[in-house]
Amino acid sequence: MFFYLSKLGYFFLQPVNWLIFLIILRLLSKNEKTKKRVLVLFIVIALFFSNEYIHNEIACSLQKNESEIDTKKQYEAGILLGGLSGYDKNNVGHFSIACDRFIQTNKLYQQGIIKRIIVSSGSASLLQNEPGEADFLAEELIKSGVKPSDIFIENKSKNTFENAVFSKKITDSLHLKGSFVLISSAFHLPRALMVFKKAGFNVLAYPAAFESTYKKYSFTDYFWPSNIVLSEWGKLIKEQAGIAMYKWFGKA
Repeated sequence: MFFYLSKLGYFFLQPVNWLIFLIILRLLSKNEKTKKRVLVLFIVIALFFSNEYIHNEIACSLQKNESEIDTKKQYEAGILLGGLSGYDKNNVGHFSIACDRFIQTNKLYQQGIIKRIIVSSGSASLLQNEPGEADFLAEELIKSGVKPSDIFIENKSKNTFENAVFSKKITDSLHLKGSFVLISSAFHLPRALMVFKKAGFNVLAYPAAFESTYKKYSFTDYFWPSNIVLSEWGKLIKEQAGIAMYKWFGKA
C-alpha cells in the first residue's frame, strides 16, 4: 500500500500537473474574476518553477554535496541503489542518465575502497512485470571486471525503505560489520541515509549523478523560462515529500 500511495503522490507533486489543472479550471470556470485569479496563479507558478537559478540553488542546498568516506580506508561493502537503468519492451537493460552511480561504484571497487558490492533494486513498475534492476546491474558489473563472488543481489525491493530492509538481511547473513558505503544520486542520498540508519546500518554517503552544482549563471538563467527545469522539480519535491512521509510512517 505504501508503494502505491507514493506513486500516486508523485503524480500530484509535479508542477507541470498543477499547471494542467489550472488550465482546465480556467476553461471550466464561468466566473471572470476566478479566471483572472487562475491566470495570475498560472503565471506565477510557471515563472517560478521554470527558473533555472531558483531550482539549481534550492537543489544544491538540499542534496548531499560531499562524500563522507575516507579513501585511505577499506570498507566491507558498497551498497548501490537502483534507479539508474531500466528495461525496454524486450526486457533488454539500458543505462539512464543517472548511470554515474554505476561508474562510481565500480571505481570504488577497482580502487580497493570497497571489498564487495551489494546491488539493491527490484522493479519500480506498478505492474511488476519486468526483471529486477539489480540483475542487469550485476551483469554489467561483472563485465566491468568485478568478481561475481563479490557481488550480492537484492532484486525484490520497490522503494528506498525496502532497499534498506532487504540489504540488511544480506549484510546480517554475511556477518558483515563496520561501515558501509551508500552510493546513490546526490539528491536522493539525504532520504536514503535516514532510512538506512533507521534500519540499523552504519553507512557513509557517497553521492553520484549530480544533477545540480553551484555554478556561475548567465543572464538567461535568471530570467528565461526553461521547460526542462519545470520537469526537474518533480524529483526534487518528491524527495522532500518522501522524507516527510517516511518520518510520518516511522521509516526514517
